[in-house]
Amino acid sequence: MFFELKSFLEKIDGLRDKMLFPFIKKYWPRWILPNHLTILRIILAILLIYLFLNDFQSRLWLIIIFLVASLLDLFDGSVARALNEKTHLGAFLDILADKILILPVAIFILIESHFWLLFYLILPELLSGLVLIYYKAAKRVIQANIFGKTKMVIECVAFALIILFNFPDSPSQFSIILLYFGVLFAFLNLILNFISPSPKIRND
Repeated sequence: MFFELKSFLEKIDGLRDKMLFPFIKKYWPRWILPNHLTILRIILAILLIYLFLNDFQSRLWLIIIFLVASLLDLFDGSVARALNEKTHLGAFLDILADKILILPVAIFILIESHFWLLFYLILPELLSGLVLIYYKAAKRVIQANIFGKTKMVIECVAFALIILFNFPDSPSQFSIILLYFGVLFAFLNLILNFISPSPKIRND
C-alpha cells in the first residue's frame, strides 16, 4: 500500500512537468535560475513573518504573498528539471524555504486554538530538519520525495483557505482536517527518507 501510494502520487506529480516543460523550454528567461525563485520564496516568507509579527490584518495582502510564495514552490523544481539546472544547493534551499514558509504561518494561526495540531505539524518538521543536517554532514544528496511534496501542497491549500476565509478567527473544520492529512504525509515523508536513504555526493 505504501509504495502503491508513492507510485500513484509520483504519476500525478509528473503531470505537472509535462504541462510546464513545453512553456519553460520555449519561453523561460534563461537568466532566471531555479535558485532565484527559491530565494524569492524565502524573502516572501520572511516578509509574511514580519507582517504577522506586526499584527497585519489585511487578508488580501497576506493571501497574495502566501499564494505567490506557494506557486513559486510549484515552479522552481520544474524549471530546474526542464533546464537541467538541478543542484545540491538548490535542493537544500528548496526544503529550507518550505519550512520558513509553513512553520511560522502554522504557529501564528494555530497556537491559540489548535495547540496539539501545531505540535503534530512541527514535530516531523523538526525531525526532517535533523535528517537534513545529517545529510549535509554525511555529504549525501538532499532530495525531496513525493510524500514531502504532497504534504507541502496540502498545507499550502489549508493555510491559504484559512487566511482567505477565517483569519484572524479560528480555522474551519475542513482546513483542520486537511492539516491532519498534511501531518500524515509529513510522517510518511520521514519513513521514506529512512527506508530509501539518499546516495553519497560524488566528487568527480
